[in-house]
Amino acid sequence: MNLRKWFALAWGLVVCLLLAADGTLWLGKRIAPDTDILALLPAEEQDPVLQQAFVHMVDSAQQRLVVAIGAPEWSDARRAAEAFQAVLARHADLFVPQAAADELQSDWLGQWSRHSLVLMTRAAQENLRHRTADYWVEAARGRLYNPFSGPKLGAWRDDPFGLFGDWVQERARETPVRPRDGLLFVSDGSRQYVLLPLVLQAPAFSIAAQQRVMPVLREADAAARAQVATADILKAGVILHAADASEQAAREVSTIGMGSLIGVILLMWAAFRSPRPIVLILLSIGVGFLGAFIVCWTLFGRIHLLTLVFGASLIGVAQDYGIYFLCSRLSTAQETDSFTLLKRIMPGLLLTLLTTVTGYMGLALTPFPGLRQMALFSAFGLIFAWLTVAAWFPYIAGAKAMQAGALVRRYGALLPRWPAWTTRPASLAVSGLFMVFAVAGCLRLGVNDDIRLLQNPPPQMLKQDMAVGKLLDSPTPVQFFLVRAENAELVLQREEQLTARLDNLIAQHRLGGYQALSNWVPSLRTQQLRRELVDDKLLQDGAALSKLGADIEEGKDWAAATRAHLLESAAPLTPDEFLASSAAEPWRFLWLGDTGKGTAGIVALRGLDRAGMSAVREAGTGLEGVQWVDKVEGISSVLGKYRAYMGWVVLVSYAVVLALLWPRYRRDTWRVLAPAAVASIATLALFGLCGQALQLFHVLALMLLLGVGVDYGIFMQEHPGRKELTPWLATGLSAASTILSFGLLGLSHTPALQAFGSTMLAGTALVWLLVPCFGKVQA
Repeated sequence: MNLRKWFALAWGLVVCLLLAADGTLWLGKRIAPDTDILALLPAEEQDPVLQQAFVHMVDSAQQRLVVAIGAPEWSDARRAAEAFQAVLARHADLFVPQAAADELQSDWLGQWSRHSLVLMTRAAQENLRHRTADYWVEAARGRLYNPFSGPKLGAWRDDPFGLFGDWVQERARETPVRPRDGLLFVSDGSRQYVLLPLVLQAPAFSIAAQQRVMPVLREADAAARAQVATADILKAGVILHAADASEQAAREVSTIGMGSLIGVILLMWAAFRSPRPIVLILLSIGVGFLGAFIVCWTLFGRIHLLTLVFGASLIGVAQDYGIYFLCSRLSTAQETDSFTLLKRIMPGLLLTLLTTVTGYMGLALTPFPGLRQMALFSAFGLIFAWLTVAAWFPYIAGAKAMQAGALVRRYGALLPRWPAWTTRPASLAVSGLFMVFAVAGCLRLGVNDDIRLLQNPPPQMLKQDMAVGKLLDSPTPVQFFLVRAENAELVLQREEQLTARLDNLIAQHRLGGYQALSNWVPSLRTQQLRRELVDDKLLQDGAALSKLGADIEEGKDWAAATRAHLLESAAPLTPDEFLASSAAEPWRFLWLGDTGKGTAGIVALRGLDRAGMSAVREAGTGLEGVQWVDKVEGISSVLGKYRAYMGWVVLVSYAVVLALLWPRYRRDTWRVLAPAAVASIATLALFGLCGQALQLFHVLALMLLLGVGVDYGIFMQEHPGRKELTPWLATGLSAASTILSFGLLGLSHTPALQAFGSTMLAGTALVWLLVPCFGKVQA
């Protein structure tokens, strides 16, 4: 058995192992692709605590699902909510059970019995400093005798001056949600809503969890509307976006994959009039896909769904190798042995693989884990497909296996009439016009690095998110203050300095509100100060409490007993004690605790708009350890930085490819590179004239366009002149297949994929048009 047969059999064994491995992953381990969009983003390399804060904010919301069920009448909202909850109750394995609202309220108030004396508003603290004893006596009398003096929390004797009661009311204003009839209630003025805060048992980004949760939610929706047909059901949660992204990506994978498959089949049949080339092309692409998947899963331990979306199209470039071989076989005399043919075209095949993989590997230089996956997926897919062509095609694609169709003959007849670039005046004039077009277009080309281009959720989902956010007055998870210090006490002190400034902005209507752990747990320094103020202004002999006792005709014994009773609730409160209580559950996301580099907390913001953004951002200026975080702006700036970075990588890649091609083509190397370079410039100019802004995914597509364009340049340069059909046919079939694949990608609903696809669509078409123009014209 000769070496060729050993190679073919060995590659057959490798493919069998790939099939077994893929079968084990998909059928045995039931793996699922990753759908977390954050996996595509770079980690915060310079500031790990900042990255930890952002992940903490996101993770705190990831497992939560908020459902608000409303109706004009409270009774209708209750009936609809009870029907909704009845469906969820049958699936307790999916949702963490929630305690009743009145039970939560009782637990909440019970947490503060030991600390209420040191819990007061900032305004009350200032009043203690400056108000006289008579002011406090009058305040206490009003609370005792006036039935409209505000809500009573326990007996009047527990809080005669209303310090704790005012603090509780201020804390309650941090959310519009209130308990009502054992449920959580909120209103938008026209409708009464029952609020159902749900916590998922399974990870929100698990496709298996999404496939179980979403049907249950749809069933619950139907049950609620069966009770109250006009019920308004609002939902907001990460799992809704994740499930929509999964469904959208699955649809796009199916569309792109099936579209490419049908396109390749039709093209191959039109070109070769035989099913065998179709099977061979699909075989090489299939082996490439299987091999790329196994390699990526082995290296990363997971694979992102968008990697498969890209891979469904990018791996289609692997068809170039098979098409080149088949076109060479079609154009070669029947007596020529297939192995002799393979040896003849091997230099061109090797160069196309090397240069294209170089183009794909430029993606691996990005800091995006998802893009690195795409780079390796595509590169290894190409390698596996190339090896399939080299090992099996000579055995299967014999000289009599194919015959040229009418399409091939008509298409081949175009080449002799195709224009060629020379130094004649007409060519120079066209070149001048192109330069004017390129400069004009590129000068109008803007940039847009907004991270929101990575996703495009349905408008209805965004509308519900906004409605729930407005209803609950929720803080934004991507814009906040990060407060750091050596220990928890210093963090709380710095938060208090910051929130004092934010209070001024709230008074100026530049900010709706904020949430901070120091609202609930004052620093020990502040607690001690308040304890001293209360003792000095209210509790000492001759102070407000003594005067109050005389005013309501109680003796000194009453004042002494009340003083002792109040001092029982003066124990200092610490963050650890608060966070361990049930009252802290909605606020735990505000505390990072020990980060390994000190302690950190978060001050979240409500009612933040563009008008007040600048003033809010400046509120932290000059405060030690306080940092403004705008994650959307931050990641967008990172995308912009790497867009510029990848632009330089594209230029360097051209230089590397030039070095790889020079030993073979020497002074004709420019003819191989020129089609890709000119097509890239023309594509950018076209986008500029059309008003489309440049973003990272356009630049990434230009990197891949280099690999594709060089393939076509090599095909043409390996067979100079215009008499041989092979390079022209291979270029046309490869370009048509690539245009079809990336054209479908350009129909994606995700703007980033759309930008990528449209760039490849226009660029590949231009490369195909330009390749013959830069070839040598021989007699």
